[in-house]
Amino acid sequence: MGGGDVSKEMGGCSLAYRRGDQKLRKLVTARSTKFLLFFCIALALITLACRSSRPSAIGWVNSSTAVADRISGSRKGYTLLMNTWKRYDLLKKSVSHYASCSRLDSIHIVWSEPNPPSESLKEYLQNVLKKKTRGGHEVELRFDINKEDSLNNRFKDIKDLKTDAVFSIDDDIIFPCHTVDFAFNVWESAPETMVGFVPRVHWPEKSNDKADYYTYSGWWSVWWSGTYSMVLSKAAFFHKKYLSLYTNSMPASIREFTTKNRNCEDIAMSFLVANATNAPPIWVKGKIYEIGSTGISSIGGHTEKRTHCVNRFVAEFGRMPLVYTSMKAVDSRNLWFW
Repeated sequence: MGGGDVSKEMGGCSLAYRRGDQKLRKLVTARSTKFLLFFCIALALITLACRSSRPSAIGWVNSSTAVADRISGSRKGYTLLMNTWKRYDLLKKSVSHYASCSRLDSIHIVWSEPNPPSESLKEYLQNVLKKKTRGGHEVELRFDINKEDSLNNRFKDIKDLKTDAVFSIDDDIIFPCHTVDFAFNVWESAPETMVGFVPRVHWPEKSNDKADYYTYSGWWSVWWSGTYSMVLSKAAFFHKKYLSLYTNSMPASIREFTTKNRNCEDIAMSFLVANATNAPPIWVKGKIYEIGSTGISSIGGHTEKRTHCVNRFVAEFGRMPLVYTSMKAVDSRNLWFW
């Protein structure tokens, strides 16, 4: 075979190879496009199925998932301890919502107004609870009437509580029931500590002329540092024994201070629990629906007043009991990856 023949043959092979390669590329590209299209459709269907199966937060009507229901079926529930003050529409909304929560055992409304609750209000709330009776169990409702208007009333000792767990909540805050149930599960794993949704932190003062002085910091400091040392009792679980300790064992001067200043009873409770456990609280991630107007935290000088409370309580307890932590409890059932 001559050199020209070899060259022609190699050129023919090269041409065939290029044509075959082009066909292969077209085939691969076509299949890749089909595969990508199939993958996108499958992903969309999975996303739609997941969203349709997750509880809705619209209107704050939520139910526990089937898994949570199976876990909690034979376990004891919790008592809702709700603080309120002349906001009857908010009280009605809150009670109506939480009455749907599957692990709720009873509701105690902390009432410190000069006039007792009206019969129409009590009748309305009782009817709400009757409509939401589950499995023959009707949630018990009680108004804990107080003669004195004091922030300490929200932590008064309640002798006949049927549950160990107390969920302290303000009347203007709503959490989905499945979120509350998850926080309750977390509390059951650490019943001596506080488990809540609103973290705060204290920081040592860096100034050299202020020995053992601390500043109180809010949410943005927690967000920036990833550290907290308190969870506020406006939305937190704790053991019922701390009601007795707060009322009967904590220095009376602290209760007098909170009554006079109308502030910091939640910080006092954080100090009390930390002093008893030498352990940090646990922050649970959860979506908060605020249905009321802003509270005392919006008043000027709020942070300075809270800082004063922290240092006053350090002096009363004789030490700084609050413990730092960076741990956050998250419900993995609501996450794509964990």
